[in-house]
Amino acid sequence: MFEKVLIANRGEIAVRVIRALREANIRSVAVYSDADRASLAVQLADEAAHLGPAPASESYLVIEKILDAARRHHADAIHPGYGFLSENADFAEACETAGITFIGPPASAIRAMGSKTAARKVAIAAGAPVVPGTESALETFNDARKVAARLGYPVLLKAAAGGGGKGMRRVDREADLEAALRDASSEALRSFKNGEVYLEKLVLEPRHIEIQVLGDKHGHLIHLGERECSIQRRHQKVIEECPSSVMLAHPDLREQMGAAALKIARSAGYYNAGTMEFLVDRDRNFYFLEMNTRLQVEHPVTELATSLDLVQWQLKIAAGEPLTVRQDDVRWTGSAIECRIYAEDPDQQFMPSPGKIVRLREPSGPGVRLDSGVYEGWNVPMDYDPLLAKLAVWAPSRELATERMKRALREYVVGGIRTNCEFFKDVLDDEEFRAGRLTTAFLDGFFERRDARRSRLQPAADSSEPRESSSANPTEPRMSMSGPSDIETEAVAALVAALARKAETPASAKPEAARSKWTTDGRAAQLR
Repeated sequence: MFEKVLIANRGEIAVRVIRALREANIRSVAVYSDADRASLAVQLADEAAHLGPAPASESYLVIEKILDAARRHHADAIHPGYGFLSENADFAEACETAGITFIGPPASAIRAMGSKTAARKVAIAAGAPVVPGTESALETFNDARKVAARLGYPVLLKAAAGGGGKGMRRVDREADLEAALRDASSEALRSFKNGEVYLEKLVLEPRHIEIQVLGDKHGHLIHLGERECSIQRRHQKVIEECPSSVMLAHPDLREQMGAAALKIARSAGYYNAGTMEFLVDRDRNFYFLEMNTRLQVEHPVTELATSLDLVQWQLKIAAGEPLTVRQDDVRWTGSAIECRIYAEDPDQQFMPSPGKIVRLREPSGPGVRLDSGVYEGWNVPMDYDPLLAKLAVWAPSRELATERMKRALREYVVGGIRTNCEFFKDVLDDEEFRAGRLTTAFLDGFFERRDARRSRLQPAADSSEPRESSSANPTEPRMSMSGPSDIETEAVAALVAALARKAETPASAKPEAARSKWTTDGRAAQLR
């Protein structure tokens, strides 16, 4: 086993890996940019190395800086986390050349599956179903026009080299195709330094379900079942579940999708942790979408449902140990749900909300897990994806897990910035969510249902009866309204909080410019 591991990442995933290393009695090395000098990961790690300025392009994405830090601190392995360099075949190869173990798949497998068009070819060769579309990047607009006409509209343009909704455009008619192709290619080039775009038939309102695979260097591969990831905003997942409600009703579907995932992984020569993503249509036909050749953001729900520690297995497999878990040993018990806690405002089109966390109360109790990378007093930087933490719960059933998550969200208080906690409470109360009727278009209908419900309740809000007043910041705790003194107290507290936030912002600050920078620069380097 390794003696010292460097984590080439930041935020909550860096903290997650540091904790796993500590449990395995392995020393940890954190890396940090100027913006992350006081981060929780730096505080928890045994050692830390400075990379450079805040922009990821000058710190977390610079391969030579990461390798230099590993050499200076005598690390014998590097864990890439997710995002940044985690799916960069050149980085995995550079680690191998430097004599440093890359805790992940081989560079050859990353190359085979990292490009979506290349991955489609591998899946087709393995006999797995794929969404009808092109097997390679589009060369010209005329090529795109011919393929779209053959498939029939609507179609979807997608970046070949990345995800997270970047370089993705829905096209409903030929008249819009040329502009959409130009925009998708331009955005892909800015986000991934690769403007290649391919085209596929748009599967209307599918479920987005992924299969976790795990394999060792000795040819042993298993799958750990599915994660339901259908609830997304801007093509980014926000709530994940294990098991999927559709699998509970149709357990044979899990076996079929698991078998397809293993076929693809074997064809790619894959080992370590990875995820096959699929779309499932209304008739339960499934289609391979892409592979993520790394640990997923949402891995905690799989760990809670299977009682297997994926990060510990990543370490063991990278060190050459055999995977001792057989497919028949894998059991799924109860239900796990995860909410991604972001510094953002759902009522303002999920606009990021950087700033100082002036108060933090974290949830706990039976069946609650919080993978967090922040603390009270931490300034959430505007340079990266605004993920603060992952809140996951487990319970014997989906209904109980939903109630447990609602309880945990009520306990969760983040003061000074906006978060999406209130949004999650509304989602968990939605009748379609409760019934397990989920698709990638879930949020479109959800906002309509929520607004209609609020409109129905509006007359009650206009009555003369005393009511609870909204806090100046919806992430702040609400106070009881039993009398005039409470009203005055809340008003003063809201005023003080507002003044404190104003004092933290220089007079010359331009909020819109800051948001634009985060949107264009921060998210592109981070999560899918």
